[in-house]
Amino acid sequence: MQTIVECPKRMRYGPCGGVRDDSSCEVDARPCPFAQEPAAVVAWDGPPAAGRAPRSRLLEAAQRGPVVLTDLTVPAYDAGGVRRVVERLAGSCDAVLLGEHQDRPDLPPTAMAALVGEAGGVSWTTLACRDRNRVVLEQELAGLALAGADGVLCVTGDARAPGVRPGVTQVFDLDGTRLAAMAAEAGHAVAVPEAPGAAPRHLRPARLVEKQRAGAHLAVLNHVGTAAEVAAFVAAARELGLRVPVVAGVAVYTDERSARVLQRFPGLHLDGERVEAVLGASDVREAGIEEAVREARALLAVEGVAGVNLSGLASSAGALDGAAVKAEVGARIREGQR
Repeated sequence: MQTIVECPKRMRYGPCGGVRDDSSCEVDARPCPFAQEPAAVVAWDGPPAAGRAPRSRLLEAAQRGPVVLTDLTVPAYDAGGVRRVVERLAGSCDAVLLGEHQDRPDLPPTAMAALVGEAGGVSWTTLACRDRNRVVLEQELAGLALAGADGVLCVTGDARAPGVRPGVTQVFDLDGTRLAAMAAEAGHAVAVPEAPGAAPRHLRPARLVEKQRAGAHLAVLNHVGTAAEVAAFVAAARELGLRVPVVAGVAVYTDERSARVLQRFPGLHLDGERVEAVLGASDVREAGIEEAVREARALLAVEGVAGVNLSGLASSAGALDGAAVKAEVGARIREGQR
């Protein structure tokens, strides 16, 4: 199968999660080549994935009961900041998800995983194809194994917004599905994303099943407006043969900025009425925490959902305050499970 040249990310197994509601590309105004009718799922045509998943603390916990995965938001290039945030989250989640950002700098994934481990955390590390060719991705996978990463989230990655690092090449040598196969072959526990609310919605369940065929052991869903949408998506995917655990996204915000950041991404949907109710509350922080807990409990009640991912900045007052918010949300979720 040849790469679809019309895709600016050079994807073979598209579409990515950034397709807009009108089926246009998140990079520019062109129609997404994977979302045009008659749209069809691009079947995985590589080697079949191996059977059992490798050892992973998060995957093993998901077999016992609901898990909490928490996005790690930290200051740029600040090893001490990583330690402080991980320590603040201690006891509130089963693992932390290390991101890859197009608009702010990050330490290398291998270094981040090592720092999280030193601070006592369990890391699932995002690897994106935007800034690394195949050789460097292979190096990162080898390094993450040495650094003790519990798992790897394999994504194609956001394209950079206009004006962010102009003149710097964007690679996209692989896409997320091919990276997932490479990571599984290297012996990693592999997570993949899926965006149930992104166009073309009717293809998203089958697309996730193809990622499972490539080697995925865990699915992390992007935000949708209601738990009912997640339930319909998971049921459709299970009907098509999905077997891996599913972790659903929970939006965590406690002020205007942390809410609006989540609302601006294509393919990601929040319940607008609930957002405005939180922002209009007399105690916005408490209202935001309670809304995240409510959403998490609704998602965990969905058959086939094995956990939740606490996602977003949580607070505009800094990384440590955002970690305090997420820690409180995680603690309340866990308290409700006892």
